[in-house]
Amino acid sequence: MSDMITADLVDLDLSADTKEAAARALAERMAALGRVTDLEGFLADVAAREAQMPTGLDGGIGIPHCRSEHVTEPTLAFGRSAAGVDFGAADGPADLIFLIAAPAGADDAHLTILSSLARQLMNAEFTTALRSAGDAAAAAALIRGEEPAGADAGAGDRDGAGDEDGDGAGAEGGSEAGSVGGQDSVAVPAAASAGAVTVGSDETPRPAEPARPFRIVAVTSCPTGIAHTYMAAESLENAGREEGVEVVVETQGSAGFTRLDPAVIAAADGVILAHDVAVREKDRFAGKPTVDTGVKAAINRPGELIGEVRDKAARGEFTAAAADGPAGSGAATPVERGGESGEGYGTKLRKWLMSGVSYMVPFVAAGGLLIALGFAIGGYEINKAPSVMDHFTWTQADSWAALLFQIGGVAFAFLVPVLAGYIAYGMADRPGLVPGFVGGSIALTINAGFLGGLAAGLISGAVVLAIQRVPIPKALRGIMPVVVIPLVSAAVVGFLMFVVIGKPIASAQKGMTDWLNGLSGANAVLLGALLGLMMCFDLGGPVNKVAYTFATAGIAVASPSDSAMKIMAAVMAAGMVPPLAMALATTVRGRLFNAAERENGKAAWVLGASFISEGAIPFAAADPLRVIPSSMVGGAITGALSMAFGATLRAPHGGVFVVPLIGNPLLYLVAIAAGVCVTTALVIVLKGLRKPVAGTSAQGPGGGADPSAPTPGAKQPVAA
Repeated sequence: MSDMITADLVDLDLSADTKEAAARALAERMAALGRVTDLEGFLADVAAREAQMPTGLDGGIGIPHCRSEHVTEPTLAFGRSAAGVDFGAADGPADLIFLIAAPAGADDAHLTILSSLARQLMNAEFTTALRSAGDAAAAAALIRGEEPAGADAGAGDRDGAGDEDGDGAGAEGGSEAGSVGGQDSVAVPAAASAGAVTVGSDETPRPAEPARPFRIVAVTSCPTGIAHTYMAAESLENAGREEGVEVVVETQGSAGFTRLDPAVIAAADGVILAHDVAVREKDRFAGKPTVDTGVKAAINRPGELIGEVRDKAARGEFTAAAADGPAGSGAATPVERGGESGEGYGTKLRKWLMSGVSYMVPFVAAGGLLIALGFAIGGYEINKAPSVMDHFTWTQADSWAALLFQIGGVAFAFLVPVLAGYIAYGMADRPGLVPGFVGGSIALTINAGFLGGLAAGLISGAVVLAIQRVPIPKALRGIMPVVVIPLVSAAVVGFLMFVVIGKPIASAQKGMTDWLNGLSGANAVLLGALLGLMMCFDLGGPVNKVAYTFATAGIAVASPSDSAMKIMAAVMAAGMVPPLAMALATTVRGRLFNAAERENGKAAWVLGASFISEGAIPFAAADPLRVIPSSMVGGAITGALSMAFGATLRAPHGGVFVVPLIGNPLLYLVAIAAGVCVTTALVIVLKGLRKPVAGTSAQGPGGGADPSAPTPGAKQPVAA
């Protein structure tokens, strides 16, 4: 690790008061050594990683980290803050801050060294030594593993790594040091498992079975696979040693992963999956008591997770089937679990609903565009055409229009069943599909619409989860996912939808439809402004998807109302504003943006024109307090104007490419242009008022100094 951190990369008096400022201060040290080529681009990557999950850990540690194309070589910077910086840890601010930067194509050897550091952070002696380090060189030496001569603890750890006298505290420290030193977290425990020899089994003549420890296999992974992955593994292994439990961990990190021996998995009594990305080859662990949680839970409370899996084993709770994608492809579901432990019900509900929406949107786009093309070719009377099975003439445009319309209608008929089925899938995985699709189809049958689909999906997932909690004899476990769960869950959901809740939901759906049909004047304009605000609030996130789903629900019928088509037009127009505005801003005032943002601005023209709001995410991640409010103002103006102009849209997607299908297309484009101009002006004004930020003048578009960039000033976060 000698080339990864030097004294120049250590700040023992870090004065930053926010995590953005801390990351900037440490990143500037990397940039000064030429290890970061584009400071702002790198900080945007750090911010994007931080947005996925806070990087604060219990014990006063913050580990912001990312993989970035702006990093030339794996680098580590360390800062010590007297006041502490909030990185989102449950126990308060962090005083030890490690900024880890890995190139986009970092080699395995470097990432393995970074993983060793992550494991060291679980060692209290290591963090205590860093807190008392007197100078930057000493701190860098500690992080590199160059402990001062005469440090008994360090020497004892290394010597003890190969000793067998595991009685005292020194032996325990030795086992930890051996792990930090780079030993494979899979191989050592696996060997113990393969030999079926328990601690102390060769010292007494007792039968092996009573002395056999409880065995757990675990998988840890995080979005970047650099820090949390290995810290979680170390934490689980340490907790297992303390509780007399044999824990074998497979770390699925950036450097790849070594699969656990199938014999070790077969011999395990339980499974812990601590992950924030999809577990690869998850079907290997099917049929065992499983705790599925986030990676930070394994770092902060490993003992509780071990206790949970032991309790599940005692109760006979087993996973019913593999949780990977179809045909064992390893594809991950949008919601791998019902939420991390400690998450509120609202967070879990959002994840479940987004699972259904993410699978529904392709049906919306395909079906809606086909229907819109049918109307464009054959006119608005095409919905009365006979079935193309009975009448189709190859040379008539109307026949082709009817074909497109009828195919689109079939695709639209799947919307509610797919929504319900994959909400249940997000809650209960594949066992939830059958009751979810059945409940969604019933919702269509009783005219309960999208509200019925939402209810059916949530009920189906809850029913399956309840069934899976019932202890089942081993002899029946094989037929549970194929026969018992689909049969019982479909019957229960069908009964509830037909007999209990179907009619009230259908009445609510009709009431909402009538309300939309009655919107006019100021009410319609206010609704357009509200939908515009929602579309631009999180740029493709949950709030954006709620507004989009609300709009598509209105047109997902054979003959949508005029109000429903106005709402769809307003939603699409507002969603185009943020990326188009960012593209325009980088064009007219490029000096306010760094080279990476100017390059992203070129792509944002196409993304915005195609109604892909996510094109503005790089700008929002780097400067959220200026970009997001500006986008919301512009989106609200566009949505309100679109409703006021009476623009209508039958297609649920397409951007400017479906302008010929829009009612009042010229005024519709005026509404979009107005919102784009307002957002652009606000972004330029707000960025112009920003104090100069160090590092913005480091690189111009061609790699040299940019004479038009602001002069370096005080260290501040981008979004200050």
